[in-house]
Amino acid sequence: MLTNIMYVTIYVADQDRALKFYTETLGLEKHVDYPTGPEGRFLTVKTPGSPVEIILWRHAAAVGHPAQPEAAPGPLILESDDLRKDFEVFRERGVTFDQPEPEDYPFGIRIEASDPDGNRISLRQTRK
Repeated sequence: MLTNIMYVTIYVADQDRALKFYTETLGLEKHVDYPTGPEGRFLTVKTPGSPVEIILWRHAAAVGHPAQPEAAPGPLILESDDLRKDFEVFRERGVTFDQPEPEDYPFGIRIEASDPDGNRISLRQTRK
């Protein structure tokens, strides 16, 4: 029986740049950083207290897809307890969004962003 989601992988061209974006810009915390492994550097970030880690995996052909309003949610979906407030903070930090403001939808509030490699990040706040 499956018991947990351990990792989600985001492919990046530059792990240091991605680490800076995910920690300094989005506020996640670095969790694991093994500089030399059999396949290269193993680097993860996560939200405080979460068992799920995001692997920032170096991939020579890492090419993201710029956020587009009509596209599906990103491979990474992060939840906020106050998305409109976080949106303002992230926008001030230079995060690129696909819309000028978060939007209400049947399950809460949402907006799509992209990281420096063009990976889509979905930001959500569930309806209370």
